[in-house]
Amino acid sequence: MIPTVVWGTGNVGRAAVRAVEAHPALKLTAVLVHDPAKVGRDAAELAHLSGSLGVAATDDVDAVLAAGPRAVVYAASGDLRPDDALADVVRAVRAGAVVVTPSLYPLYDWRGAPPEFRDPVLAAVAEGGGSLFASGVDPGWGNDVLPLLVSGLGSTVDAVRCQEIFDYTTYDQEESVRHLIGMGQPMAYEPPMLAPSVPTMVWGGQIRLMARALGVTLDGIVEGVDRRALDATVRTRAMGEFAAGTQGAVRFEVRGLVDGAPRIVIEHVTRVHASCAPDWPTPPGGGDGAHRVIIEGRPRIEVTVEAADEDGNRSAGGNATAVGRLVNAVDWLVDAGPGLYDALDVPLRPAAGRLGRK
Repeated sequence: MIPTVVWGTGNVGRAAVRAVEAHPALKLTAVLVHDPAKVGRDAAELAHLSGSLGVAATDDVDAVLAAGPRAVVYAASGDLRPDDALADVVRAVRAGAVVVTPSLYPLYDWRGAPPEFRDPVLAAVAEGGGSLFASGVDPGWGNDVLPLLVSGLGSTVDAVRCQEIFDYTTYDQEESVRHLIGMGQPMAYEPPMLAPSVPTMVWGGQIRLMARALGVTLDGIVEGVDRRALDATVRTRAMGEFAAGTQGAVRFEVRGLVDGAPRIVIEHVTRVHASCAPDWPTPPGGGDGAHRVIIEGRPRIEVTVEAADEDGNRSAGGNATAVGRLVNAVDWLVDAGPGLYDALDVPLRPAAGRLGRK
């Protein structure tokens, strides 16, 4: 059994505790939290599991890392604190742990990452013998391993398009929805997530990974952003009111150009209410959200993934699949040895030993 720590118990951390507990090769040995109100509470309670796991949450990072965990699932958010998240991850890698995380977007494609992100991790690997694999859902498996797998089913491939289509009122992170993405803000507001170059920082690594796997050379990566205002005030179950005239929907693309044409495209369509931008793409099967891959070519192939967790919540389902990709890679990474890994290195494997297990 691989001693494993879950660091953070928010939207992603809850799913991480459940995934580690369910994995036959992993043993949950510690849970790290930031909120003092969570210290001392059993991991099962924090992860919405019944019973007890016998692991009390702690905020003592020094003690947890000094115990020499073999693996760390770093689930604390990096959206609003990227420098702190990087420092935490470097610390765990330097302690010799295999670290998996969705929190460091620039390191999804570490070869193309800025040196200020990549070099500290490489130094920690050399010093402590740990390793790192950063991935998620979108960015993550929804625009690396899934489209690449599907592309291999065709005879010719003209273009690859990956879509995330979501109602963000199901996403339990109001600060990000309102301030990073700009929902409910005046149309003059400039959302940080949509600022020039930021979409490429977050999703450009996925474009580069797909290009590398498909054996093509990119001319460059360009962005396109569109925003729509709400025609009427709407009230949401989780985040309250969004006023008429404020931002109610966002659509953006990150396009990888090959021979001058957009051949690899990642598209997001995000709303706070179905009434906003009804002419934009909607989830193929209805509902609150989906991830879709479209391979234009011969044959034309379209694959849609809809995941739900925590009483049918699609955002929670997406988080759970991101966690599954990471946690299920831990034992492979332990065997692979020290290093910095990406999605093309780490195989997506069957859930061996878990069929029918509670």
